[in-house]
Amino acid sequence: MKNLIRTLFFVLLLSSCSSDDSELVSYSNPEVSLNIPIDFPELNNSFYTNIPTEFGVELGKKLFTDVRLSTDNTISCSSCHIQESAFADHNPKGIGIEGRIGLRNAPPVQNMAFMQVYNWDGNKLQLEDQPLVPIITHEEMDSSILEVIGKIENDESYIELFKNAFNGEGITADGIYNSIAQFEYTLISGNSKYDKVKRNEGETFTSNEAQGYAVFQDKCINCHSTELFTDQSFRNIGFPVNPDSEEGGRARITGLIDDYLRFRVPSLRNIEYTAPYGSFGQFATLEDVLDYLDSGVLEADNLDPILKDNNNRIPLSSQEKTGLIAFMKTLSDTEFLGLEN
Repeated sequence: MKNLIRTLFFVLLLSSCSSDDSELVSYSNPEVSLNIPIDFPELNNSFYTNIPTEFGVELGKKLFTDVRLSTDNTISCSSCHIQESAFADHNPKGIGIEGRIGLRNAPPVQNMAFMQVYNWDGNKLQLEDQPLVPIITHEEMDSSILEVIGKIENDESYIELFKNAFNGEGITADGIYNSIAQFEYTLISGNSKYDKVKRNEGETFTSNEAQGYAVFQDKCINCHSTELFTDQSFRNIGFPVNPDSEEGGRARITGLIDDYLRFRVPSLRNIEYTAPYGSFGQFATLEDVLDYLDSGVLEADNLDPILKDNNNRIPLSSQEKTGLIAFMKTLSDTEFLGLEN
């Protein structure tokens, strides 16, 4: 009898210890429902391994606007990626801490979930690999991921968000990268006048816009194709050359001379709000861009055939330029830009 009681005691004791040590906490973190515009390309593969969630997006947005990601606590991601500018800015080249000037123009952050490459030279194939770049770059935030974690690891709001976003894992480097990417995946722009016309929602093009759309389809759509208005290819289109000796375009990544000064074709969505234009802000206005293409671009061995086969230019009349600009302005999504009341 004593042996039976002793056995039952140990079973109950072990059961109690096991229960205390293995108690699991379940975190509710539903996926965010995204409104995918009609006829947009397929979502990229990385999206499916890091699907935006309620707390992941909230955490990513908080990090995106936190100046503590920079070494001197003066700039955040949102300092160079401003919503009213389609999450770009108006500087020819990015400006980091202490007024340091970067190599290139800050690109817009929009429709990232559908992109296959990132940055002007396509040096990142996954959005989750992107956030570390500005954090460690001397001309941008000049910090380190360990320094960032050290600044926020005792912040109760971050502790709670990381716990909810990543099932209790705590504050980690991967959590920072993944949550920022999740937030950026939600930055979808597809509700411009152009989109409303296409969806037959009562909007119609003006005569000037319609004429510009026809010119666009004739002279621009080879590069600015798909509903993203970029084919995501890399091309040398003979724009003025960046005087910075570090610049090599896509060749900096591939090491191929044929990729020298090739850059990713930018999207034309919200182009009205992303001036200046070009990899280092060579052109102040859309008129300047079209005038340059019309008058003749720089010669290069790897100049895009669309230009090389046409005397290094895209001929445009004054009327065609006016129409093109009118059409490009129909790609402005004021809701996305936060300009609607």
